[in-house]
Amino acid sequence: MKTPKLLPWYARKAGVSIDRATVLWHKAVREATAATGWVGNAEYWGEAMNTFQRLLEEEQATMCAPRVTPFVRSQNRLWRLPLTAFEDVVSAMSANWHHHSGGPRRAA
Repeated sequence: MKTPKLLPWYARKAGVSIDRATVLWHKAVREATAATGWVGNAEYWGEAMNTFQRLLEEEQATMCAPRVTPFVRSQNRLWRLPLTAFEDVVSAMSANWHHHSGGPRRAA
């Protein structure tokens, strides 16, 4: 049986390999066949997709891969904060210097 075209997307979203997602899809199809007693109708495909998503969530829960991307992004912003503040101070000092010095003067 063919797999859904979005199976790689679901696998990547759940953080599992495409091969593992394929195995889970086949398991979901078997469970949907047993649950509905039919193959190919809308109820069957809905049950298969619901079971597949549940199996992916269970697989994702067994993996011990912490999500550190938001933490790293916030640390990056905190690290850049002093540099951004320093850039703003230098820009303000430069503008103030040019304002009070009157800019370049010409000899008469």
